[in-house]
Amino acid sequence: MRPSVSNSLGAPLITVGDNCLDVYVDKNLMAVGGNALNVAVQWARAGHPALYLGAIGNDPEGDIMFEQISRTGLSTDGIERRTGGTAVTLIRERDGDRRFLLEDLGVGECYEPIPESYAALQQAGWVHLGTHSSPRLVNRLVADAIPFSIDISTERTGFSLAGVSIVFASGPENKAQPVSPILDRLHADGAETVVLTCGPRGAFFSKGGLRRSAPAHPVQVVDTCGAGDSFIARFLADFAVAGLDPEIAMAAATEAAALTCQHAGGFPQPLRKVPGWLPSKYKDLIAGTKETSR
Repeated sequence: MRPSVSNSLGAPLITVGDNCLDVYVDKNLMAVGGNALNVAVQWARAGHPALYLGAIGNDPEGDIMFEQISRTGLSTDGIERRTGGTAVTLIRERDGDRRFLLEDLGVGECYEPIPESYAALQQAGWVHLGTHSSPRLVNRLVADAIPFSIDISTERTGFSLAGVSIVFASGPENKAQPVSPILDRLHADGAETVVLTCGPRGAFFSKGGLRRSAPAHPVQVVDTCGAGDSFIARFLADFAVAGLDPEIAMAAATEAAALTCQHAGGFPQPLRKVPGWLPSKYKDLIAGTKETSR
């Protein structure tokens, strides 16, 4: 069935790509997230017509994901159940910072929508691709002149940024490190508009010689998970869709990111207890894997 959103506001905002089951191993709690999913949920929470397209596995982790997504207000029509594992991240959380024991992208890695779902993208008001997107999908969206943005804060391999309307990336938090070389490089790679999020340093905007910045809002951090995704959701709604001035959009987006830092998970949700079978499944990693930070 072709995904659709019936809303008098017009064509939907659609995100495509990653979702993840975030497992906080030391707290015995877990949350549902992922860049593309978080952005779609934040759009829906703000009252925008939003749709999420992505894949989850046919495993118990996928059952948890599907149930939680169905509670967010998003339609589940765009979710595909595929043979294989659901994306899982094992996290140790200390003072609001995350340390990763495992990042398994599962069946959602380099996700490409089925034809019926792709048809919805051609009618969308805006499309956002999450991290670990398919290079082939990026190239196809460019060729079909579909307005879209992409988050490359995690990685970008195998595709040019030529023709991509807006590129989101992570930048240095240290104020002594210049951001201009990063902005210049991404423009040289083809990006029309570049937005760098730099954690507590704030964010930077660059397009056609115009450069702007917005400071971060100081808050008592509970969890940084999803802060960048909330920034992206608000910025796109204000700048790409509503056409607001970039400075106004950046200020609102940094405020949205700050709000997300004040709760656990990428969007407000009741954290679940970790079922007993899950730590048993990953016990070797939990016990022995060297931590990596991001």
